[in-house]
Amino acid sequence: MTTPSRPGQGRPDPGLDTIMSERRQLINLAYRLLGSLAEAEDAVQETYTRWYAMSRQQQDAIESPGAWLTTVASRVCLNLLGSARARRETYVGEWIPEPLPERTEWISGRPGGTTVDPADRVTLDESVNLAFLVMLESMTPAERIAFILHDVFRYSFAEVAEIVGRTPAACRQLASSARRRIRASRPSATPAAQRVGVVRDFKQAWEAKDIDALIGLLDPDATAIADGGGLVTAFLHPIEGGEQIAHAWVDLARRRPGDMTFLERTVNGQPGLVAEQDGAIVTVFAFEVAGDRIKHIWVVRNPEKLRHWTTG
Repeated sequence: MTTPSRPGQGRPDPGLDTIMSERRQLINLAYRLLGSLAEAEDAVQETYTRWYAMSRQQQDAIESPGAWLTTVASRVCLNLLGSARARRETYVGEWIPEPLPERTEWISGRPGGTTVDPADRVTLDESVNLAFLVMLESMTPAERIAFILHDVFRYSFAEVAEIVGRTPAACRQLASSARRRIRASRPSATPAAQRVGVVRDFKQAWEAKDIDALIGLLDPDATAIADGGGLVTAFLHPIEGGEQIAHAWVDLARRRPGDMTFLERTVNGQPGLVAEQDGAIVTVFAFEVAGDRIKHIWVVRNPEKLRHWTTG
C-alpha cells in the first residue's frame, strides 16, 4: 500500500485513501470480534471518528496509521463486548450472531446510500462460519480478542498485549484457552460436497414432510436454536434431540404460508437455506454438519439481522 509523500518528508502522507483502505481489514476484524455486522460497522465508524478528531500534527506523529486504527478498533470492540453481554441478558429469546450471505450476494453500503467497493465485503472463511462465531460467544471478551488477533489475523502476542492491556504471557494463555475450547467443540471435518448434499436432502425431506427422513439426517443429540429478537415469532428455547427437531420442522412445513419458498443459499461460507416470502428473505437457516448428520441448526428471523439479505 503506497501513497504519495509530501514535500520534504520521507514517509507517506496518511491521507484519505490510505486511511479508508484499512476499512476492509477493520470490518473483517470487528465482525469476528462482535458477531454482528451492524455493531462492527459502528465500531469502525467510531474508530474513524477518533482518527479525524486528532489534529493533523497528531496524525503525522503516528508512524503506522493502519496499526493505530487496528489498535483503536480492537479496544472499541473490547468495550462493546462487555456491554453486549449485559444487553444480551435482556434479549428476548436466544441471541445468534448475524448471518452473512455469500459474498457475491450482498454489498454493504456507506452513509448516504453509496455502494462500497467489493473489497469491503467481509471475507468469508472458516473463522466466520456460524458454528465458529457461536463458539466465540462462550469466550470471555479478552479470550476472544487475543485468539482472533493472534490466530486469525496473525498479530504477535506483544502486539496483542499492547491492545488489550495485558502481558504477552497472559495473552498467550488467553489464546491457548480459546483454542482448547474450539478444539473440544469442533466436529471432524466434513467435505464441502457432503455438507451440501446433507442440507439439500434435509430441504427435500422437510418440503415432503417426511419425518423419518428428517430423523435420519439429524444427529440424535442435535439442537435447534432460533433468534427472533422479540420482533417476530420464533421458538424461544432450544429444541434438543433429532426426533424432536424433526417433528417441529414438519409442523413448520404444515403451517408454511403458500407464498413461502425454501431456497439453498450460502450462509457464512457454509451450505444453508433461506425462507423467501413476497420476494423478501424472512428467515435464514445455518447448519453444522458432522459426517452425514446435522448437529446444529440456527434459525435467524430477527429482521434487524437480515438487512444484508433483503437489500443490495
